[in-house]
Amino acid sequence: MAAPHQTPHFHNEIGVPTIRVGVREFMCTGALPPFDHPHTFIDMGDSGDAVCPYCSTHYVHDGSLGHGCEPASCAYRPDTAP
Repeated sequence: MAAPHQTPHFHNEIGVPTIRVGVREFMCTGALPPFDHPHTFIDMGDSGDAVCPYCSTHYVHDGSLGHGCEPASCAYRPDTAP
């Protein structure tokens, strides 16, 4: 049995230019499996945004989203994926 992921994961399967996220540390998967890129840890630090080095998705921090994101469909939960 695998341990649940503690770090939020986000993907850009729908191809939006920007994803707003409520956390500053997360994983980008690019697309959904099996077309995902290596799951890349991103740490915004004090910055308000970051760009994934694999898929160039632009992430912007929005603390009001908690551990979620906007669009909400860009959240990926690998421990519940089929």
